[in-house]
Amino acid sequence: MTLPLPEGTFKAYLFDCDGTIADSMPLHYKAWKHILDQHNCPFPEDVFYAWGGRPIREILDTLNRLHGLSMEIEQVAQVKEQHYLRSLHELQAVPEVLEHIEAAHGHVPFAVVSGSTRDSVVSSLQTLGLLDRFETLVCAGEYTHAKPHPEPFLIAAQRLGVAPENCVVFEDTDIGIDAAKAAGMAWVRVPQPYER
Repeated sequence: MTLPLPEGTFKAYLFDCDGTIADSMPLHYKAWKHILDQHNCPFPEDVFYAWGGRPIREILDTLNRLHGLSMEIEQVAQVKEQHYLRSLHELQAVPEVLEHIEAAHGHVPFAVVSGSTRDSVVSSLQTLGLLDRFETLVCAGEYTHAKPHPEPFLIAAQRLGVAPENCVVFEDTDIGIDAAKAAGMAWVRVPQPYER
């Protein structure tokens, strides 16, 4: 395996989606730029990656406050997601993570734990032919506290019936890894596209 697992025997694998299973971050960034340029809202690529894992509405609220804007959050979020979905034909899986999915599928249960909407996650996984590999999805709007809070990962563990200390998390962002640590879970860092 290109991405080694931490020491231990794990009874469940929890995966972030964007940037972890799906090599979708470049496509998401293009979608963000498409909509935010129309609002004269700066969103440098390094900030986009640093904020990886944050829910879309939280990002828009922060951008409004930072730049003194009044973008309509629900409308802009919908247009951004539509633009992303139109680019799905370009989507690929992250090969190093796909290796783990192929090797462990059928041996331990899998969950996706994402800051993206359920529609976005389902569309990405369907495009990659992977949706049926996952016993449960925990997506934006299905928890009270987003990553780096442990709640999304703890919900996934509870749904799978596996104790947090027996779960391993695959994540590409610092806030996702912080959430895994806070949940008492082992973790694997997935490199960003520019690091691979």
